[in-house]
Amino acid sequence: MQFRDGYFLNVAESVSGKAWTDRLDIAAARTATAISQQTGLSEIVARIMAGRGIAIDQATSFLDPTIRDLMPDPSTLTAMDDTAARLADAIIAGESIALFGDYDVDGACSCALMTRFLSAFGITPQVHIPDRIFEGYGPNVAAMDTLIDGGASLIITLDCGTTSEEPIAHARKRGADVLVIDHHLADHDLPPANALVNPNRPDDVSGLGYLCAAGVTFMTMVATNRTLRQRGQGGLPDLMGLVDLVALATVCDVVPLTGLNRAFVRRGLEIMRQGGNKGISALALAARASGPLSPYHLGFLIGPRINAGGRIGDAALGARLLSSGDDAETMAIAARLDELNTERQRIEIEAVEEAIATAEAEIGAGEGPPVLVLASENWHPGVVGLVASRLKDRFDRPAFAIAIAPNGKGTGSGRSLPGVDLGTAVIAAVDAGILPKGGGHAMAAGITVEPGKISAFRAFLTDALSEDVAKARARVSLSVDAAITARGASVDFVHLIEKAGPFGAGNPTPIFAFPGHKVKFADVVGKGGHIRFTLVSADGARLKGIAFRAAGTPLGQLLLDARDDRPLHVCGTIGIDHWQGREQVQIRLIDAAQP
Repeated sequence: MQFRDGYFLNVAESVSGKAWTDRLDIAAARTATAISQQTGLSEIVARIMAGRGIAIDQATSFLDPTIRDLMPDPSTLTAMDDTAARLADAIIAGESIALFGDYDVDGACSCALMTRFLSAFGITPQVHIPDRIFEGYGPNVAAMDTLIDGGASLIITLDCGTTSEEPIAHARKRGADVLVIDHHLADHDLPPANALVNPNRPDDVSGLGYLCAAGVTFMTMVATNRTLRQRGQGGLPDLMGLVDLVALATVCDVVPLTGLNRAFVRRGLEIMRQGGNKGISALALAARASGPLSPYHLGFLIGPRINAGGRIGDAALGARLLSSGDDAETMAIAARLDELNTERQRIEIEAVEEAIATAEAEIGAGEGPPVLVLASENWHPGVVGLVASRLKDRFDRPAFAIAIAPNGKGTGSGRSLPGVDLGTAVIAAVDAGILPKGGGHAMAAGITVEPGKISAFRAFLTDALSEDVAKARARVSLSVDAAITARGASVDFVHLIEKAGPFGAGNPTPIFAFPGHKVKFADVVGKGGHIRFTLVSADGARLKGIAFRAAGTPLGQLLLDARDDRPLHVCGTIGIDHWQGREQVQIRLIDAAQP
């Protein structure tokens, strides 16, 4: 649905400064027509698929992705066979095993996966999740000593360990074996682990770098089951029943929902809806999630509550919740995580307000720096990633938020734009001696910075990323899948487009434009500055809507100013709100423009 000058609905510049463009070029539009004719799908579902690069011969398999069809041989991952062999040895011998995981959702899910796997063989592992403030990310010498003193002869690091040379060398020196299962970008020199499985290590050619750590952990369990079977071991666990944990981590770690990941999430959601994991069910209840669990629930309700434990509370709560099969324990942990999430929201709001004010002063009336690097002694280290994300969204550029400790050392987190590789830049800063520690992946990174080094880090990023940021920002536009009306946005329509799901990173949620609709009853609600409103089409049909964190932005002001006034072009994603058991379609607003 291309319009004059190539802009969708002729919107060359929206209130947010974006051009609206048709997601489909001419060739993709032809593919959409062919998919519709060949499969009998509606034209709009075919457009959604073609707009995500699905070819005609891939349409059938795309609609029904299965783990069995998409799972590669785990041995394609470098060092997988050695890892599976060592883990199988430990299981057969009944060794004491310890798990060291990251403090986010991916780390919690990875630890829960391995804990449940080992429990099938009668092994209860020690589990250590580091304290974000006192220990920081990844293995440390003191924690390794604690695990070894507790009897561990095998330590498995999950969602961490790729850059932890000293702690792993120390553990090996003390006689423990170490296996690393990770997905973060690797330095050129790998630590001296017995085996290290990471699809993003420099010498891995598996093509599985898009997996989260839980996905890699699942692959490791598949390989270990195979090794045990070859050795005559019986009573092997059914791994497919654990895919709900892989799905949760895949969505919350914002890795691409393509290929095997999409199959993980599709199958994992089915298991969650059946109540497969008591911890997930308890947290969904605590979060007041309504309706069948969806990627939205995982990313915005369940995931943040698990992360809240690692951000401002007990980092081990998430792994314990997801590993437990006890109703009373899961309900108690879920309630505690819900309380921590409320506290996290309060801390985050205060930090974001300060960060935005600082960024506005720094940018002023000009273009401002290509990468925002902000620091404060007032910020809690557990929310800097969230602050960085808000800055990135608000000012359309990569951003780092750094919490300064009383000793002057900073702990920071960064978020990036598509096309700007933050993880590689951070590793380069470590190699250059500007940072003592840092890592991550293209879209997110974590750093430690010494006193007095923030200016040098800011200058380094400016030199390293200016060109990439300029290109990324020049490409800023909003890709629209189709135009519909409030009347067309029915419950049946939403169920129809879900055939092309699950949606998320790499398989973006369809964006629909609503031409010439009036805004009614727009008001600010909640502590986060959300705006609720009603869209009304020319024929009088109504559609409830919400614009998250829009208060104080040009988009929010346009909504409030447009109440009962002139029609607007608006666009956003649509979903079903199951409030009080009733299905009602709602638009989550992304942008708006005046006709």
